[in-house]
Amino acid sequence: MASVLQRYEALVAAGELRPDEDQLKAVAVLDRLAAELGEGCKQGLWSRLTGQKPKRPRGIYMWGGVGRGKSMLMDLAFSSIAVEPKRRVHFHEFMLEVHERLREERKSESGDPIPPVAKTISSEARILAFDEMVINNSADAMILSRLFSHLLDEGVTVITTSNRPPRDLYLGGLNRELFLPFIDLIERELDVVPLNGPTDYRLERLGGFPTWYVPNGPEATEALSKAFFRLTDYPPEDRQHVPSEDIPVQGGRTLYVPKALKGVAVFSFKRLCGEARGAPDYLAIARRYHTIIIVGIPKLGPENRNEAARFVTLIDALYEHKVKLLAAADAQPSELYKKGDGAFEFERTASRLIEMQSEDYLAAGHGL
Repeated sequence: MASVLQRYEALVAAGELRPDEDQLKAVAVLDRLAAELGEGCKQGLWSRLTGQKPKRPRGIYMWGGVGRGKSMLMDLAFSSIAVEPKRRVHFHEFMLEVHERLREERKSESGDPIPPVAKTISSEARILAFDEMVINNSADAMILSRLFSHLLDEGVTVITTSNRPPRDLYLGGLNRELFLPFIDLIERELDVVPLNGPTDYRLERLGGFPTWYVPNGPEATEALSKAFFRLTDYPPEDRQHVPSEDIPVQGGRTLYVPKALKGVAVFSFKRLCGEARGAPDYLAIARRYHTIIIVGIPKLGPENRNEAARFVTLIDALYEHKVKLLAAADAQPSELYKKGDGAFEFERTASRLIEMQSEDYLAAGHGL
C-alpha cells in the first residue's frame, strides 16, 4: 500500500496540488502515525497473549484556514492506514451519536455512563478520524474531556481537523473553564499541526465564478454542476452516480441529501423549503457541509409565505456557520421578496445573501 507521502507526491506531480511546506510537514507527521499503527498491528498478537494493551501512537490535530487541504490530507492518511476497525466521521454527527448513547446508558442506572460508552466506541474503531472539530454548545463541551480521556485510555487513536487551534475552541462559550481540561488533553496527547499554506484550494476552485445565478434554467444548472465537480473532484462523466446520504437530525430523525460529497451538498429549493422542515434540519445541514448548492429558488411573497419563512431560517443557519452558498434563483437577492406582507422582514435575509457572495465571507472558515 502506498504511503501518505507517496500519495501526496503523486498529487503534486500531477499538478493537482502545489508544493506547500505546511502540507509537507503534516504529511511527515501522518506518515509517522501510519508507520506506528502498522507496527502496532504486528505486535497485536503478542499483546493479546500477554494481556498487555498495545502502545497507542500519538494522534494528530490539524488546524488551519479554509481550503488549506486538511480534509484531503486526513483522507490520504485514513486510506493509507491498514488498521481495522477504523472510522471517519463528521464531528457533529459523532457528538449526536454520543449524546444518544449516553441517554441510553443512563436508563440502566448503573452509574457513570461515560466509561461504558467509551468502551463501546473503542470496540468499534481503533482509529477515529474527525472532520471539522468545532465546539458550539455547552452540552458537548461538558463531556468531551472525560469522554476523550477514556477513549485514549482504551487505545483509540484520534485524527482530527479544525479551523481553529486548540486554545481557540469554544472561545467565549458558557462555563468555558470546565472545557479547558479538554484543550490540555489535546495538547498533551495529540500532535498539533498547523496548516496555513498560501493556497486556498476551495476558493481557487471556485475560480472567481459567480455564486448566485439568475435566472433558473439550463445555463444556471450547468454552471452549478461544473462548480460541484470542481469542488469535489468528482468525474463529470460519472454524474449519474454521485453519492447521496442520510444525515442525523436532532430528535432521532434523519434527512436525505440527494447529492453529497467532500463537504458539498446539492438540494432543490422545493426539497429544502417546500416541505415541512425546521431549524433542526437546517442546523444539521449547516454543521455538516461547508458548501451548499441550491437550485430552483423562486421569487417569494405572501403567496408562498411558508416557503419564504423556511428559507429565512435556512439562510440564518448557513450564515451563522459560514457555509458557502451557490444558488440559482429567479431574481437577485434584493429582488427576491419585493412587495407584500413580509417583504420588510426579508430585507435582513437579502442583505445576508449579498454578504455571502463577498470574498471575505467565502474565505471564512466553516463553523466559525
